Amino acid sequence: MSEDKSFNAFQMAQAQFDKVADLINLDQGSRELLRYPLREYHFSIPVRMDDGHMRVFRGFRCQHNDARGPAKGGIRFHPHETIDTVRALSMWMTWKTAVADLPLGGGKGGVICDPHNLSMREQEQICRGWVRQVNKNIGPLADVPAPDVMTHGQHMLWMLDEYETITGGRYPGLITGKPVGMGGSLGRTEATGYGLIYTVREALKHLKIDLKDTIASVQGFGNVAQYAIELYTQLGGKVICAACWDQNDQTSYSFKKKDGINLEFLRSITDRFGGIDKNKAKDKGYEVLPGEAWIEQDVDILLPCALENQITKENVSKISDRVKMVAEGANGPTTPDADAYFEKNKIYNIPDFLANAGGVTCSYFEQVQSNMNYYWTKEEVLDRLDHKMTAAFWAVADLSEKRKINMRDAAYIIAIQRVAQACKDRGWV
Repeated sequence: MSEDKSFNAFQMAQAQFDKVADLINLDQGSRELLRYPLREYHFSIPVRMDDGHMRVFRGFRCQHNDARGPAKGGIRFHPHETIDTVRALSMWMTWKTAVADLPLGGGKGGVICDPHNLSMREQEQICRGWVRQVNKNIGPLADVPAPDVMTHGQHMLWMLDEYETITGGRYPGLITGKPVGMGGSLGRTEATGYGLIYTVREALKHLKIDLKDTIASVQGFGNVAQYAIELYTQLGGKVICAACWDQNDQTSYSFKKKDGINLEFLRSITDRFGGIDKNKAKDKGYEVLPGEAWIEQDVDILLPCALENQITKENVSKISDRVKMVAEGANGPTTPDADAYFEKNKIYNIPDFLANAGGVTCSYFEQVQSNMNYYWTKEEVLDRLDHKMTAAFWAVADLSEKRKINMRDAAYIIAIQRVAQACKDRGWV
């Protein structure tokens, strides 16, 4: 498997860390400790395929830092998975759990495979094989995995079952992202999108803007985008444009309605990949525009909730003069060039690992509920999520004001200082 030499996620993660380490004059010992994962595991997973032949898959688990609590992070199934991607994601998870002030560290896992070309039985064997290789190094009090790219609740249950078979007990807190009724948490489906809007609501208070007077444009129409639109409109905001990927055309489109899109209608004409039926939308008076059009709308708020690398040097100047805020529901949607443009044009930015931390926060709630074997109502979960996201936002916003730095740098400073302090307190450095 050849790695893409032009982009290395781990080098980018280290560069981001180095920049903030310089800003806060972090000591040499802490720098050396936090630039790399504390532990990483590489292993082979032999699987007997449906046709009888044996195939060996490569698996990984990185535990970047667990000074503040058990490592936490997803397991990805991807044909182009690399150890450097897993390292970078484990590092970002450390900062994400720290900025949300969760008693967790950062971890990530992966298997080089393409689930599209594997039967469910073959996927089950990979899941069970993954656990057999690292069962001594994960656990409810050590490292808690979760679903990620191309993995879901069923994969998590197979992994949990294998772990419990090996250990001879019941440990629902081993893994999160489980189905409700099998140890999963109510509110998890809404968590990332709702968490994003809780931070938007607080940011608008900070900017002294009434949410009811604002209009937004959204990129994406998957889980995060749909629940973000749901809560934002419930609070009185108006969304006039949503962009989504069309699996059939292999291209993206923006759906615009000047008087506001109707979420329930669009959901009713959306396929399982999050693609909206263009003809049915046109019949209801929606303009169908090119995919890029979401960024050019005359709105107050942009919500990129789809992919990384979407607001770049090439398109950032297309943003309307009216835009006051960009809140990142997706991971890494904004390049450093675009960040510089936001600062110059006074566009308020809520960075991804703060804005979309609702997902890992709710995973933490699932872990807590599983470990005590007592489950909360959906209202309790969302109320606690609101409390956590609001507190995290104001900690970052206050530091940003105090030090006259952008929100991304402020969020990184808080996260890195918390982790570095935990390492010092434990006597690691």
